[in-house]
Amino acid sequence: MRRRTKSRTKQYLWTIGIALVIAIILRTFVVQGYRIPSGSMESALLKGDFILVSKLAYRFGEPRSGDIVIFDYPLNPSKTFIKRIVAEAGQIVEIVNKTLYIDGEIMVPPYLVRHTDPQIYPAEYSNRDNFGPFEVPTGHYFVMGDNRDNSRDSREWGFLEREHIKGRAFLVYFSWAPDPLAPEFCNPYISSFFKVFFYNLVHFPQRVRWERIGTPIR
Repeated sequence: MRRRTKSRTKQYLWTIGIALVIAIILRTFVVQGYRIPSGSMESALLKGDFILVSKLAYRFGEPRSGDIVIFDYPLNPSKTFIKRIVAEAGQIVEIVNKTLYIDGEIMVPPYLVRHTDPQIYPAEYSNRDNFGPFEVPTGHYFVMGDNRDNSRDSREWGFLEREHIKGRAFLVYFSWAPDPLAPEFCNPYISSFFKVFFYNLVHFPQRVRWERIGTPIR
């Protein structure tokens, strides 16, 4: 019996070890999950969406206009941002009164772009609504959030270097709607843990955006 128990224990440990190695390899080289913390990519991505990002997407090809990419924030590489590529190297980017021009032509994207603020800022005051024209340098991209009036992107911090791009977002695998009434973790942490746990358990069916689960990202 002891030998059988030891044998089974070794098998379990071996199986768990292999599973962990496979998971680490997949996360490092193939696919990784992220949570969307803001509404800068609405309506393509909502705050509370959990997405999968392909790390293999650009190992055999290059990013293209229209791709939604995950990247290290150039001004603070410890942070991760997600935006959409709207222009590639060599293209001329210009924004005139919120309208995006690429190489002198109005950019009419197949995806939904949002403008929530009717006010238009002059270029002397802000780059949000009037920008450029500037040519995207070699090895760089111009990225923007779909929620154009509420996005920190290339209009603010400049062109995105290719080496900062980590992968392409391709699927929403879960979506958790924000709830301003939901309790948060605070001191004492033990009691707050139970409050958060039971609140989310009770409201789980209402907070999950069921219709978004399995949605391809475009």
